[in-house]
Amino acid sequence: MSAASVAPQPDRDALLAAAQRLRAEVGKRIVGQHEVLDEILMALVAGGHALLVGVPGLAKTLMIRSVAEAMSLDFRRIQFTPDLVPSDITGTELLEEDTQTGHRAFRFVQGPVFANIVLADEINRAPPRTQAALLEAMQEHRVTAAGATMPLPEPFFVLATQNPIEQEGTYPLPEAQLDRFLFDIRIGYPGADEEVAILRATTGVDNAPLAPMLDAHQVRDLQRMTREVAAADAALRYAAALARATRPSGDEATPLVKQYVRWGAGPRAGQALILGAKAAALLAGRPNVAPADIRRVARPVLRHRVLPNFAAEAEGITAERIVEDLLERVPEPRGLTGI
Repeated sequence: MSAASVAPQPDRDALLAAAQRLRAEVGKRIVGQHEVLDEILMALVAGGHALLVGVPGLAKTLMIRSVAEAMSLDFRRIQFTPDLVPSDITGTELLEEDTQTGHRAFRFVQGPVFANIVLADEINRAPPRTQAALLEAMQEHRVTAAGATMPLPEPFFVLATQNPIEQEGTYPLPEAQLDRFLFDIRIGYPGADEEVAILRATTGVDNAPLAPMLDAHQVRDLQRMTREVAAADAALRYAAALARATRPSGDEATPLVKQYVRWGAGPRAGQALILGAKAAALLAGRPNVAPADIRRVARPVLRHRVLPNFAAEAEGITAERIVEDLLERVPEPRGLTGI
């Protein structure tokens, strides 16, 4: 990297230190789940959206609330329900009358999507029209309503939650919208010691408020620094090889992919692999992407972009299993190391 493309070292170190403090601050309230917190932070500094998938009671909503509280950013929560309509998210026009003049005029009232961090709670409960409205906001960072297009505040993140076991009254997210999420983050059950610590922390006195560690300007600087992390041509080819190996009709497809995958990842997956790897390298304090960074983000990047077929479902072959097989079979580039 050239000296002109790198942020001044004191500013860089201060921003990275603030990001580390953010992780530690959220850790005061969330017991364990270190990998999940790291992946949320990577998505934020990479400028992408994240989908958190886990059974009820694993603190998905609390985790997102805590991340938002530890940042000086505008935060809104949207509880998705089957009767939610697009205007409940984007906003609506109200007819107002001036009591003195009698003049009437429409005024647009912004919806909860006009925030820096939007928690889309149980996103798969929303009907398709509402999901489409959120899709435009996620992709374009703008909202079209009342005949006008309005930009959303920057930075803008959608952190959505989804319950994988309850399907009654839900609308599965279409592949196009799933692809808009940089990461699909899976939250598992805590370990025995962690569960005891959760009981201790949540059945006593209320937790103290979290101190904000990053503001909007610092988050945008971190996003800029993420894109400045160097990715050698070998790293780009490795990311492309992983994405191409998920496509059952391609020559690079693995035997498991050819047998069990209905549809593979598109070029956006390669972009997500590189951006996620750059975020991982940046937060580790390295200026270059290493193969380990790409492998670190391969699971959250690919698991929602690889669609198993009916044979896979019948035999219990999951997207996770297919991605693990990819990582074993696609060779890492030689001579590429992080610094």
